[in-house]
Amino acid sequence: MKTQVEHQGNTEMKSQHLTVLPDEKVPFLKSAFLGLQHVLAMDIYVVPFLIAILLGLQSNQSSALIQSTFIAAGIGTIVQSYFCMKLPMAQGPSYVPLGAIISIYAASGGGELGWSSVLGASLVGSLLVIGLGFTGVYNTIVKNFIPPVVGGTIIFNVGLSLLPVALQDNIYEASGATIQQNVLLALITGAVLMFFVILGSLLGKKGSFFRITSVLMALIAGCIAASFMGVLDFSAVANAKWFSMPQIPFKDFGFSFNLSAIITMIIVYLVLMAETTGTWFAISNVIDRPLTDKNINQGVVGEGISCLVASLLGSTPVTGYSTNAGIISITGIASRRVFLAVGGWFVLFGCLSKLAVLISSIPSAVIGGVFAIICGIIAINGLQVIKNQTMGEKEMYIIAIPMIFTLALVLIPDEFLSSMPTFVQYILGSPILVASVTAIALNKILPSAK
Repeated sequence: MKTQVEHQGNTEMKSQHLTVLPDEKVPFLKSAFLGLQHVLAMDIYVVPFLIAILLGLQSNQSSALIQSTFIAAGIGTIVQSYFCMKLPMAQGPSYVPLGAIISIYAASGGGELGWSSVLGASLVGSLLVIGLGFTGVYNTIVKNFIPPVVGGTIIFNVGLSLLPVALQDNIYEASGATIQQNVLLALITGAVLMFFVILGSLLGKKGSFFRITSVLMALIAGCIAASFMGVLDFSAVANAKWFSMPQIPFKDFGFSFNLSAIITMIIVYLVLMAETTGTWFAISNVIDRPLTDKNINQGVVGEGISCLVASLLGSTPVTGYSTNAGIISITGIASRRVFLAVGGWFVLFGCLSKLAVLISSIPSAVIGGVFAIICGIIAINGLQVIKNQTMGEKEMYIIAIPMIFTLALVLIPDEFLSSMPTFVQYILGSPILVASVTAIALNKILPSAK
């Protein structure tokens, strides 16, 4: 058995590509600056914005939802990074519950009653997740069913499933500009990002500044290009208030508990846990720190607490954001102090409406240029986990079949999916869940080579 000193030495050797290690102390101002990069690269306002549009919420309700989501993401990030999982982990709203939220809202009659049913179901589901963490049940599942080849496959498919979203939704179909302008903005942003990363690598230690600030510089360059194209609109920023209070439970909204809504949301939470497991593996691989039993158990508790806070603030579930694994790979910044700053920024932006609107004013194509590269890096991280495994016929199928399912579900026509039963829609609506379950099942069913 290795001594603690030997383990630490190996960790340091493995982590040489990191500019700042997870437990390394970073000065306050530097943490705040570096944390802002992650905030700018995370489009957490998109999910509440979509929910507001799909539910037909009024402008003040939409603003309150976005504000609550920022604050919930901030508190969740601090809880997960500093108190529970204790890894550099940023929390944010997931796309997974969108279908469930819309169906629960409609089935409950819409309006305040519909939204209270959504929040009540979210509250119960989050308590269940916390219970899975405290009892260690989820950790047992991970140990017995997710070996490296399965974990690497999950990571790979996380990146693979996000890439079409980055390209299609954030670039090709992004509103506010023509497709030619969107593609050009994405190319400019991506090119600037790669320029600073390469410059930082060529200069070695002297170039750490360029590598660290690469994401921020890319976003700034993209916004400047968007301004010249006439597609950068900051009018909403000028009209926004500087400060506004978050929503207060039982004053601004309430909770109602409907059995079918609760069952639906529990299924959604299980889907979220399957997806966030891939995020944990991706972060673990990037920082070269294996996930321990304690990490996983506390991580599940942290996910539950994050979602509980979100429901108490009148927002939708927040979970681990896999894009941060790609940002850590690019910048080399893995300090938990930086992620403490990320949480602080989110809470601040949730209270300062003008700043939150400023971030949401960044053109989607600019974010897409960074997002697409990040997705590719996440997928490569998965391959790095797999590459050290013996590659037999069984392993090939474990990797290939989930990859096929992931692409098939990402590209599945909406009209075909909507023709399915509601329960099946929830399952097929999450490519990562299907890929994860498929990889786990194949690992157990297929015979190993003698």
